[in-house]
Amino acid sequence: MKYFGTDGFRGEANVGLTVEHAYKIGRFVGWYYGANRERKARVIVGKDTRRSSYMFEAALVSGLVASGADAYMLHVIPTPGVAHQTVEGCFDCGIMISASHNPFCDNGIKLVNSDGFKMDEDVLELIEDYIDGKSEVPLATGNHIGATVDYMQGRNRYIASLIASANFSLQGVKIGIDCANGSASSVAKPVFDALGADVRVINAAPDGFNINVDCGSTHMERLQRHVVEQGLDVGFAYADRCLAVDERGRVVDGDQILYVCGVYLNKHGRLLGGTVVPTIASNFGLVKSLELAGLSAVTSGVGDRHVYAKMREGCYSLGGEQTGHTIFGDIERTGDGIMTSLRVMEVIRAERETLSQLTAPCKLLPQAQVAVHVADKDAALENMGVQNAIAEAEAALAGEGRVLVRKSGTESVIRVLAEAPDQAAADAAMKRIANALEAL
Repeated sequence: MKYFGTDGFRGEANVGLTVEHAYKIGRFVGWYYGANRERKARVIVGKDTRRSSYMFEAALVSGLVASGADAYMLHVIPTPGVAHQTVEGCFDCGIMISASHNPFCDNGIKLVNSDGFKMDEDVLELIEDYIDGKSEVPLATGNHIGATVDYMQGRNRYIASLIASANFSLQGVKIGIDCANGSASSVAKPVFDALGADVRVINAAPDGFNINVDCGSTHMERLQRHVVEQGLDVGFAYADRCLAVDERGRVVDGDQILYVCGVYLNKHGRLLGGTVVPTIASNFGLVKSLELAGLSAVTSGVGDRHVYAKMREGCYSLGGEQTGHTIFGDIERTGDGIMTSLRVMEVIRAERETLSQLTAPCKLLPQAQVAVHVADKDAALENMGVQNAIAEAEAALAGEGRVLVRKSGTESVIRVLAEAPDQAAADAAMKRIANALEAL
């Protein structure tokens, strides 16, 4: 794909992703779904709190109505809220404006189909052809021009669905949440308030520029301090994902969340096939820990699209990534950070254990990771010096660890991961490969 990566069309606002791109996406989507059904298309649109999201929202909506579609505007809402409401409201497709955990200067456009799944690649290819001028679509005229609809009730229904998914009380539980100054700022607290929790919120004052700045799931330090200083039972940090902090202030990553939820669901007969679906980038210690707990692991490619595809292929009900994208296939079609935190709280309440106690049996290997910016991702991976560095790193680990080198699907970077029995060996293996990449 030329424009759409593993998580939508993403780039720096008005540089890699422009208002013209957004307008054309709206134009094609509005026409495509209307023409195929011989009626006005109904498309739902959400956005995050970045300053540029308002600009892209206006461009997308202009394109949609110009092609004859009716655009239902959810305004600021987490990405999974768009997927949820696309299905619940029987919309033809959904569009989310967000660059997830990226800096505020970036933005992205994500599309989901009527089933709430990421848009089929054949449709994305048609959109790309239209962006590149390889096809044309007609403008709507007269009473065929679309309308915009303020659809705030959709956001309220999404919040209600999260509350309804929890059949337990959090009365007396002290929970810290870091909303990353993003879309979770207007959703997470009302959900936990409704369940009776004592909620202590940080980073919930978005100004268009502070999203993900030293906060959220990519910067856990503030939440760690918050949990310890406030004497909280647990903490959760959001972006387009969820990571946790236990009562001791230690980070609980997506692999550990998979372990805790997988063991619990299996214990209660709710883990289909007794299997969890991590990715190839998940810690090898997770796989071993799952096996010791009597569970199986089937790995997928990196990216929640690949995780869910593997889950559907094998009829599995739980999968996710170390970064905090966790998918509970029995109740959702995509990862939802707030839903993940609710499921973790379900385990804590039911098992009557702290998060540190629940994660203790999951023994993870020390890891070292880095993202190296390169001009050409494919050329970098094919470079002989890089290949030699990978071979040397693997030889140094002597079968007691591993390295994983892959290109990002959303950025011009090569991601390097090394695992070893001790941190020094992992660091050395990672640096050997990173140095080769940086020398290009």
